[in-house]
Amino acid sequence: MNSNDVTGMLDTIIIGGGQAGLTLGHHLKQQQRNFLILDANQRSGDAWRQRWDSLRVFTPAKYDGLPGQPFPADPLSFPTKDEVADYLEGYAERNGLPVHHGARVERLWREGSHYVATTNGHRWEARNAVVATGVSQAPNVPGFAVELAPATVQLHSSQYRNPGQLQDGPVLVVGLGNSGAEIALEVARTHPTTVAGKPSGELPVKHGRTAARYALPVVRFLGLHVLTLGTPVGRKAAPTFTAHAAPLIRTKTKDLAAAGVRVVPRMAGVEDGQPVLADGARLEAANVIWCTGFRDDFSWIDPGLLDGGALPRQHRGVALDTPGLFFLGQEFLYAAASATLPGVGRDARYLARKMPRSVPAAEPPVSRGSAAAAA
Repeated sequence: MNSNDVTGMLDTIIIGGGQAGLTLGHHLKQQQRNFLILDANQRSGDAWRQRWDSLRVFTPAKYDGLPGQPFPADPLSFPTKDEVADYLEGYAERNGLPVHHGARVERLWREGSHYVATTNGHRWEARNAVVATGVSQAPNVPGFAVELAPATVQLHSSQYRNPGQLQDGPVLVVGLGNSGAEIALEVARTHPTTVAGKPSGELPVKHGRTAARYALPVVRFLGLHVLTLGTPVGRKAAPTFTAHAAPLIRTKTKDLAAAGVRVVPRMAGVEDGQPVLADGARLEAANVIWCTGFRDDFSWIDPGLLDGGALPRQHRGVALDTPGLFFLGQEFLYAAASATLPGVGRDARYLARKMPRSVPAAEPPVSRGSAAAAA
């Protein structure tokens, strides 16, 4: 969308233009609603383009398509992050979704019976507001990171692209989830590599085309239909699932060992500028890659809409105490797969059905100005 200002009251503002926001947009367009997707990035799919170069998704292409558009790849292949990004950009274009790029929301609040979002000095108003910013909001780096020696190269996994960013010398990867395992395996080809942490588990089968044919359909079924807030086992698993990294899927500890990667206890602090482990051992590291995940950042949302800075009481993304406020793409919003390409479609379809149509369907809102002014 090439506008920088939209006049009139919208039915819905969707904040976030990733797979969650685009999927919901698909359903709202089918309902002929008057809505707008605000995307902080310059292109649809940029959240994927900005990840490390060799990243591939864990789910086969047959499960990676969004509603109405299959993923254009070998069904048993595992798309690269750039293929996913290009797919999302094409999805927005082919569906004619009203995405406003370069619009990072600075504040969201409720004003009377509607919501107001401000982006780069512009104001947007709507009866419904959907927070679809996903789970990778703010890098989670421990406070003691600032105590590392100034010469140490430090990168969060969101900043890491390839081993060329690293200086000569040992690499310490902090965190043994899937990101940590895959990045450690990659940098071990060019640097002595240690990974600090303990995995929460490992997929008990080898990842690949055979798994895509036989094992991953079972995993998908569990993530969509068994591990949900609608089942006793899902409700019991949800707190643990959101508090810990997912089990290792493609790169296992035996793969790290075979590549010469040393696995040590978690990093507990810094002493004399060098990492210190939970067992008291001190390491030398010229490079530290923080694969320590992300934290929610809802600081731009009016505190009155939140519960102590966290998501308010909600059911399947529908805020229970604040009419017209919705959430989408969050970890375990309803099911273990809620934040994934295979899982976001069901949550988006549910929200589209539950969202009140406060403004009659209308022609697209009148636009004026230039995109450059809003970038």
